[in-house]
Amino acid sequence: MSNFMGRDGFQWFVGVVEDRQDPKFLGRVKVRCLGYHPDDLTKLPTADLPWAHPMNPITSATVSGVGTTPLGSVEGTWVVGFFQDGAEAQMPIIIGTLPGVPSGLPEKAEKGDDGIYNGKGFQDYINANYPKYAETDINRLAVNDTDNPHSTLTIRKADRDLAVGVANVDATDIVDDVLEADDGGNWDEPETTYNAVYPKNHVMETEGGHIREFDDTPGVMRIHERHASGSGYEIDNDGTKITRVKKDNYTLVSADDYVHIQGQERHTTDGGLRVKVNNKAETGNHYNIEVGAKANCTVEVVSGDINLVSQQGDVNIKAGKNFNLDVAGNMNVRVQQDAIEEVTGKKDELVVGNNKKTGKRIDLN
Repeated sequence: MSNFMGRDGFQWFVGVVEDRQDPKFLGRVKVRCLGYHPDDLTKLPTADLPWAHPMNPITSATVSGVGTTPLGSVEGTWVVGFFQDGAEAQMPIIIGTLPGVPSGLPEKAEKGDDGIYNGKGFQDYINANYPKYAETDINRLAVNDTDNPHSTLTIRKADRDLAVGVANVDATDIVDDVLEADDGGNWDEPETTYNAVYPKNHVMETEGGHIREFDDTPGVMRIHERHASGSGYEIDNDGTKITRVKKDNYTLVSADDYVHIQGQERHTTDGGLRVKVNNKAETGNHYNIEVGAKANCTVEVVSGDINLVSQQGDVNIKAGKNFNLDVAGNMNVRVQQDAIEEVTGKKDELVVGNNKKTGKRIDLN
């Protein structure tokens, strides 16, 4: 074979992928080649076409699972390549895919009793999945045709969270110098800044609907990655990041976790919130909350109880200035052992109703 691997010149081909179910899992596909194979499936069934190997780029090792998996083309993809064995045309190598504008949609072929399809090749004649529409093969997110927008743009607009509530703590009027109220208000999820200009948006979309965008459009550059379920994230031109998780979210850190927020943090949970510290009951793992100077710490329950329980330890409260307690209902204090009350200054006690003291012995000095 004197012309093997192009020693006497390459034998080029252009063709259409008709089968990608490679029994050896090598990424090979069956390609019907223009000028080499007839379009009549009864004359040359897809099963009789040779397997074509895809060529990976030099940036992919393509050995022992290392590198990029060569599984990009689908039934109906136009490809270009060459034959390793020259004119014998039995060892095709695919070096690339060819986008275009389909002249029509695929037509399904009928399968005869002999197992051979009756129809034309050079198309996805079994499932008729590709091409999906008679327009450019370039992704709609890259083209940004407002008459034919990508479906995810409509879905993302409908999925936006609007008027998310923020903690709005009322001023606590216990004393004349009331605590400053935090007027939380609401916030809206920002809209996507997508406004791609061809050919600046580099898009990769799988047949299942997973998407990755690297948009270099001046003024609206973005990075966007989206799972078919709708989970994903987007980073816009100024660095703002929007993350959406359509179901549960788990974050597991094997060592320490550090978070620094230089601005404000607003946390809204529609359901409950549980925090557990020192899960393994080890010494020294404390739960500390420190609020810096000139700021308040307020806990408000609209309708419910506030319970503070120390099962085997003390409850210590220290006020650097005044300690104010305003009880709208009854106040019950139960001490099972001794109670000591020490007042360095004077003590005024005003009881509008009855004042009753009961004890085995009461000493007044």
